[in-house]
Amino acid sequence: MCTTPILTVRFFRTSPGNEPVREWLKGMDREDRKIIGEDIKLVQFRWPLGMPLVRKMKAELWEVRSKLDNGSIARTFFFVKDKEMILLHGFIKKSRKTPQKEIELARVRKNQWLDEA
Repeated sequence: MCTTPILTVRFFRTSPGNEPVREWLKGMDREDRKIIGEDIKLVQFRWPLGMPLVRKMKAELWEVRSKLDNGSIARTFFFVKDKEMILLHGFIKKSRKTPQKEIELARVRKNQWLDEA
């Protein structure tokens, strides 16, 4: 792995100043945060990556796919703009298919980020 990151990681921030992905991560136990953090770091240092760690969901929308120790599956949606990895939304996957509402929320946040840039 290279010693300098290819991407800078940034958290999406709502207009009141909340960072939903950071708050989601803080609500997890230490081991789960560590697994997700290591997966995000791998993307940061080795971009572009594909399956099984990263999957393209929509145009310019990707997910980091993390397998947690308890058997749960975490997904962290992001997009890349100007060498920045913007973390948009994270959730624990409970069904085989990714719910459309989760993808839509990430898409809305991506558009908000781009509108404010």
